[in-house]
Amino acid sequence: MQSGTAAEAAPSEQQEQVLSTVDLEGVAEFIKSGKCKKIIVMSGAGVSTAAGIPDFRSPGTGLYDNLQKYNLPSPQSIFEINFFLENPKPFFVLAKELYPGSFRPTLSHYFICLLAEKGLLLRSYTQNIDTLDRVAKVPDDLIVEAHGAFHTAHCTSCSREYTQQWVKDIVFADEIPICENCQGYVKPDIVFFGESLPKRFHTLSMADFKECDLLIVMGTSLAVEPFASLISRVPEKCPRVLINRERVRHQVDSILQMLGIAQGFDFDSSNKYRDVFVGGDCDEGCLKLAALLGWEDKLKQLVASEHAKLPAPPDAKPATTASAMASAMHFCSDIPTGTADKEGQSENDRPAQSKEGKDGPANAGCATESGQAKNLAVKEQTSPSND
Repeated sequence: MQSGTAAEAAPSEQQEQVLSTVDLEGVAEFIKSGKCKKIIVMSGAGVSTAAGIPDFRSPGTGLYDNLQKYNLPSPQSIFEINFFLENPKPFFVLAKELYPGSFRPTLSHYFICLLAEKGLLLRSYTQNIDTLDRVAKVPDDLIVEAHGAFHTAHCTSCSREYTQQWVKDIVFADEIPICENCQGYVKPDIVFFGESLPKRFHTLSMADFKECDLLIVMGTSLAVEPFASLISRVPEKCPRVLINRERVRHQVDSILQMLGIAQGFDFDSSNKYRDVFVGGDCDEGCLKLAALLGWEDKLKQLVASEHAKLPAPPDAKPATTASAMASAMHFCSDIPTGTADKEGQSENDRPAQSKEGKDGPANAGCATESGQAKNLAVKEQTSPSND
C-alpha cells in the first residue's frame, strides 16, 4: 500500500470552510466571532519542554544510559507492567526524580487555562503524566490524562486507592509503597505498557470530539494510538491547528481517502480548507495566537502571577541522572503502542493477561513483608560495557 502527501489525494467533494482564511489569523478571527465555543486541546511532551522536562526523544538526555545500570531487558521495561510486578525497584528509584513539584507550568499550559477561564475549552486531552495542567489550574473536570498521571495511585493487587502525597512520602523515604490492605505493590496511575488506557479517556473522547468546533494540537508526534487518531474524530468542517516544531500526521493514504475515510492533516494542497500548521515551540505558537486574540498581556500576566506563587524550579543540571530521569515523564507519550483496532484501542491498550489469567495482573510483585513500605535500597550493577 502506497501513501502520498495530502496534496496528492484530493477529497471527493469540497468541504464547508468555516475559516475566513486558512491560517492562524483566520483561526483567531473564528474564535473572536463567537461561533467557536467548544475548543479541544490535544497536547504532548512538547508543551512541557520549556518547563525543563526534556522530550523523551531529545538527544543527550542520557535516559537509556542511566537505565542500563539496572540491567533491564530493554529500556522500556521500566514502564512495562509485567516487569514492574516482578521487580518494582527500578521504577520507584526513577519515580523519586519524576514526582511533580520540581517543575512549573509553561505558557502553553496557561494558554489552555485561559481558554477555560473564557468558557471556550471543552476539554484538554494530554499525553503527559507531569500533572502540569492541574498545577496551571485547568479545572480537573476539563482534563483527560490519556496516559494517566501521578495524581492518584492504586494497589496492583486489590485496587485500593492511595493519594499522590501518600505514595510520594514513601518513595522519598527510599522505600517501595506497599498496600496496607493486601501487601501488594502500590503504583501511581501512570499507564504502563500492557495496561488499558483510563476509562475516562474512552468515555469522554467518544462524546467530546463530535461536539468540537476547533481542535488545537500541540507538542506531540501523534505516534501513539489511540490518542493520535483522535484528530480524525472531529466533524469534517472543524478547523484543526497543529502547533509543533515539525509537521506530523500530514500524510494521507490514498486508498482510505478514496473510501472517504479522513486521515491526517492537509496543510498544503489546493483543497485545504481547515488545517493550519504553526511551526516552532509551543509557547511561541500560543503567544502568537494570544496576540491575535488580544490576550497577550493577560496571558503574560497570568504566567507571571501564577509562577510567583510556586516554588522556584531547581537549578539546571547537566544531562546526567536528574535530567535523564525527568525525560522519562514523557516516555509513555512518545513510544508507539500499536495499531488501533475497530474499537479504537490498540493491541497494547488492553490489560495484559497475567500469570493468574484474564481477570487481572498476577500478584508476582507482592511484598513478603508486612507494613506499608519495603526498603528500596538498590545496589547498582555495572554492565560489562561500562567497565
